[in-house]
Amino acid sequence: MAETDAKRVALLAPLSTRSAAERWLTRLAVALVSAGAYLLLIPWDTRNRATPAHPYDETTPVSGLGVALLGVILVALAAYLGHRDHVVWAMVLIPVPPAVLMFVSFDSHPTEDASLWPIAWAFFTAVIVGAVTVAALVGRAVRRD
Repeated sequence: MAETDAKRVALLAPLSTRSAAERWLTRLAVALVSAGAYLLLIPWDTRNRATPAHPYDETTPVSGLGVALLGVILVALAAYLGHRDHVVWAMVLIPVPPAVLMFVSFDSHPTEDASLWPIAWAFFTAVIVGAVTVAALVGRAVRRD
């Protein structure tokens, strides 16, 4: 039982007390989980195109459940990293991979199909950054130094 408690404490210990290798591996793992969650939960369908008769009606494989699960995962990662590390790391490592992947996805559409994508990308990126910032600050607030 003592070993389990020690491992649990090590997983929540501030990264500033850990080795440099552990700090960077934890940060890399968080960024990879963030990107992996986006790739897994937000499908990228290259056939998602508007028809000429209805230029604003598109079909999309993105589901509300996928978006909600992505939000939960990103908020949990932010709270975890905010608890263990500086809030700035959470603000960089968690929202950047999904924002870059979303940018690439939106940018792959022809211009006439996706003329509003820069606004959508900026809005969703701001929502992700805001949620991650709040969660990281809450994670940091519950940390006992």
